[in-house]
Amino acid sequence: MGIRGGMQDRAHEKSKVAVRRRNDPAGVRGRILDAAFELFQSRGYSATSVHEIAAAARVTGGALHHHFPVKKALGLAVIEDRVGQALEETWLDPVRAAPDPRRAVLEVFDDLARELDDQGSVRGCPVNNLTLELAYSDADYREALRRLFDNWRSVLSKSLGGNEEAVSLTSLIIASYSGAMALAKVEQRGEPLRRCASELARIL
Repeated sequence: MGIRGGMQDRAHEKSKVAVRRRNDPAGVRGRILDAAFELFQSRGYSATSVHEIAAAARVTGGALHHHFPVKKALGLAVIEDRVGQALEETWLDPVRAAPDPRRAVLEVFDDLARELDDQGSVRGCPVNNLTLELAYSDADYREALRRLFDNWRSVLSKSLGGNEEAVSLTSLIIASYSGAMALAKVEQRGEPLRRCASELARIL
């Protein structure tokens, strides 16, 4: 092979690498998940079409279909990857890292109430929104959402002592939060979270 042939081969390899980078399958998949998560939060799962998701993600319908052949596959991935991540960041990481988990629970309520008031709108909790819309009618969605709640309960109960009282407290905390977020969504303000935190403080 001559010098020119070797240079052409290397140029061809660089070109293939550049194409792979431009294609960026992981980045495309992430954009689709981000767009779907945002649309499911703002409009609901059933009211959102795959065409709208593709447009919001700036991908073709074929690219979306490549990663998620059917809408249900996308919905399940959103629950596992994006809703699960939101739960980790909002609830689980702060409680795990706190020297006083009981105080951390109350701070989650207060922080969220302040965040909702600052942004001036309440779309609701992504776990609760999808649970209310999908859990009853579809076993696969129900199972995916159940895993989120199981993890939520497990982390909170362990942080609160891991005994029977902690298990009961965990159910009360999650139920209080879910109800407070529903009220906050109706009222479009964070005050219901503050009221629930005030009452939980008496128990915790």
